Amino acid sequence: MAIPGWQKEESPFHPGEKAVQARLGARDRMEAVGRKMIREFLPEQHRQFYAQLPHFLIGTVDAEGHPWASILVGDPGFISAPDDRTLHIAAQPLFNDPLIKNLAVGSKVGFLGIELHTRRRNRVNGVVSEITPDGFSVAVEQSFGNCPKYIQARQFNLQNFDATAAKPVYAFTMLDSVKRDVIVAADTFFIATAYLDNATDVTNGVDVSHRGGSPGFVHVDGNTLTIPDFAGNCIFNTFGNIEVNPFAGLLFIDFEKGNLLYLTGRAEVLWDGDPDIARYPGAERLLKFYLHRGIYVEGSLPLGWSAAEQSPFLRQTGPWVS
Repeated sequence: MAIPGWQKEESPFHPGEKAVQARLGARDRMEAVGRKMIREFLPEQHRQFYAQLPHFLIGTVDAEGHPWASILVGDPGFISAPDDRTLHIAAQPLFNDPLIKNLAVGSKVGFLGIELHTRRRNRVNGVVSEITPDGFSVAVEQSFGNCPKYIQARQFNLQNFDATAAKPVYAFTMLDSVKRDVIVAADTFFIATAYLDNATDVTNGVDVSHRGGSPGFVHVDGNTLTIPDFAGNCIFNTFGNIEVNPFAGLLFIDFEKGNLLYLTGRAEVLWDGDPDIARYPGAERLLKFYLHRGIYVEGSLPLGWSAAEQSPFLRQTGPWVS
């Protein structure tokens, strides 16, 4: 039996997403696709998928309206779905993660469940309904799957840890050589964005998404990051949010050392026709990110990882020298 899609009369996309889809000639097609793939509940296969994960990406917005991307970690089973409209996360934020200050009942959140070794990923957006002694619960508003493009495959090894144990922490407003090296070496990062203009809009909320490329695909020039964007699924959740709210939060993971680099700042998109795009073979557009502030936590992520197996979709992109 087919799983029902979007049942509301209103579009599953907000004005920013619709504007970007129209700009690229995909508006009608994506409306039809969105009504089939986006749901107001969690399909059974998604509920089972989340329960087997050792980590969960989450996007939130701070009191100043700045998005942040974070990661939660726990033994598989720490994410559960007591029903198809609720997620419960039995985990505490990692030490000094921005999530500590951003999480509150009534706050909008976006999740990305991503299994790197299988390249499977699914998304959930919702609102925090309850803070509990062991974590928090979320009322689901949108749920949908994503394609496996540009994901570098890695096996994980979960280590014993205390999420609240103190770690070396550095707050900054300028990128030094240590932070630049983490960014330049990255083949993966995560980006949080938000559309919070209209509280009554059914598409109001926060998103967190994956970005992948060959090491060096993120170019650093002072406090500015330039990131190529490749052919995707044309939904444009991230770019649609930036269209109406030009701020973003980035999370870079040092997979060898477990260091976490959190950034928040202003974002803009350079569209087809901008001469800078030609510098990045395979890119269809560029994302520019201008740092406002960041947090660097050493040894924070209690996961060990195997060497990355590069996505076959990257064969037609790059390489670049950052």
